[in-house]
Amino acid sequence: MIADIVRERGPLTVAAFMDLALYHPELGYYARAARRSGRAGDFFTSVDVGPLFGELLAVQIAEMATLLASGSSAASASSGFDIVEAGAGSGRLTADVLRAMSDGHPDLFRRLRLSLVEVSPAARAAQVETLRGIFDRPFSSSDSAPDSIEGVVFANELLDAFPVHQVVMRDDGLKEVYVAAPRKADLRRADLSGPTDLTTHEGPPSTPALGEYLERLNVQLEPGWRAEINLRAVEWVRDIARRLRRGFVILIDYGHEAGDLYSASHSAGTLTGFLKHTSGMAPRDGSTPAWLEHPGDQDITAHVDFTSIRAAAEGEGLTTIGFLDQTYFILGLLDTNRTPDFRQRLALKTLLMPGGLGSTMKVLIFGRAVDSPALAGCSYRVRVT
Repeated sequence: MIADIVRERGPLTVAAFMDLALYHPELGYYARAARRSGRAGDFFTSVDVGPLFGELLAVQIAEMATLLASGSSAASASSGFDIVEAGAGSGRLTADVLRAMSDGHPDLFRRLRLSLVEVSPAARAAQVETLRGIFDRPFSSSDSAPDSIEGVVFANELLDAFPVHQVVMRDDGLKEVYVAAPRKADLRRADLSGPTDLTTHEGPPSTPALGEYLERLNVQLEPGWRAEINLRAVEWVRDIARRLRRGFVILIDYGHEAGDLYSASHSAGTLTGFLKHTSGMAPRDGSTPAWLEHPGDQDITAHVDFTSIRAAAEGEGLTTIGFLDQTYFILGLLDTNRTPDFRQRLALKTLLMPGGLGSTMKVLIFGRAVDSPALAGCSYRVRVT
């Protein structure tokens, strides 16, 4: 059915195809299920390790709330505090954060204003049940963030899920990759070896914004290099920055600085499909890229360009407070006086693992109207590997 839509609309940019395959209200990968990660899903996140990740995040959010209160009048310090999770899914991470906050910071918990931002109707429908018995007060569940936020916005593996444009440099200049489907009359004659009849071809860039994006970064792609450009992520960061009146933004995702992302080490691009914990990106037989297979039934993702994300946030008046590996963020938040039990030790090992979640995942923290505080999450080491 997705191939039929592509055939009807004509060739689509990779960004438009991803939007269709991931977010179509009836056929999209994310739209059709409340949860896609974990052992029964297609990929694994820090949330799937257990509640420890949310518990540590609650420590950081509570410290941020204290910092905001210390710089406010007595009246505003006792008023509501916004917690906004963007890309909240069914609310599992927020549930872990709130459970820890209810136990460890009951005064803060009582004055929370909660907003869960999620585009999938199926996931939003599951949020009430996820939070039942944890947060039984009314909360906002919507596909957009509140207009005015004073508190903390956080997002775990959101930016990598935004649709990206894919480009390739040729001798005669920058080209964009398009997804197409042959006409049904041509299917019998076509040499189609993949599980769908979708194909890719190159054409002129769909928007001058793609070339301008690379120019701003002073990036020079060599002929044959392939790359992804995430215009949507930059737009999202600008939007959330405008909504943040005072407070912090915590972004946790995988990616690189632009100088590394757009280099020989990633010259094949990073666009990848995930299905049943198996990833694939390059054409398996020279024809169909793996990310083009099983549309609507697999995740499609690309690495984040943190240089452009930071520039977009700072351009809207946010201050970059820290950019570091998840390993060091978590080590800064650990309570050295608490001895973890066996299950927590296993979870901690997974979250800190070099070459795994610990070094793959990066933490980028912004602030507005908070000066440059020394945060616990940045206290161990501010380093990106």
